[in-house]
Formats: sequence, structure tokens, C-alpha cells
Amino acid sequence: MKIIRYDKLVRDRIPEIIRASGKSCTTEVLSDEAYLRMIDAKLDEELAEYHQEQNLEELADLLEVLRAAVIARGYTLDELESVRAQKAAKRGGFAQKILLKEVVENE
Repeated sequence: MKIIRYDKLVRDRIPEIIRASGKSCTTEVLSDEAYLRMIDAKLDEELAEYHQEQNLEELADLLEVLRAAVIARGYTLDELESVRAQKAAKRGGFAQKILLKEVVENE
């Protein structure tokens, strides 16, 4: 018997998928406080995976965790989009690929 230990947040259907493959697993339902910590860690994990793979699947994973983080923090996806749109209207987006090199302040 081989036991692999994890301490990570997984998608809701992962335990079902593991059991369907003939394996068993142990899970726990996190408190709200622990969930927030783990969702933040999952954001870091998914961002690192995107940096490594740089593909659409990893971006989708990152978006899924971001959506979960928005809801876990008590916001709605509509609120997130509204804030994003307001910031884009005020400061722009990233479509023009601008790299700021320096700012000179006149004293």
C-alpha cells in the first residue's frame, strides 16, 4: 500500500474522481479562515504553474481559483468586473504593451 500525503486545496470533484479510480482518500472541510489561507496558497500555486507552462489550461485554472477567492472574500463576480472596468476606464488596460522605463521628477 502506497500513501501519498497532500495538504492542498483541490477542486470539488477530485475526491469523487479519486474514488472512481479505485483509490481512497481522506479529506476535510475547511473553516472559513483556513479556506481563505488555502485559497491564497492555491492562487500562488496556479500562478507558478502558469509561469511554467504558459498555456490556456493553466490560465483557466488560475481564473477558477481567482473566482473562488472573490466569492470567499465576500465579493461577487459582478463587483470584481465593475472594479476592473472602472480601473480600465480610469487608467487603461494592458493592450498597448507599455513598459515604463523611468520617471523624472522636477524638483
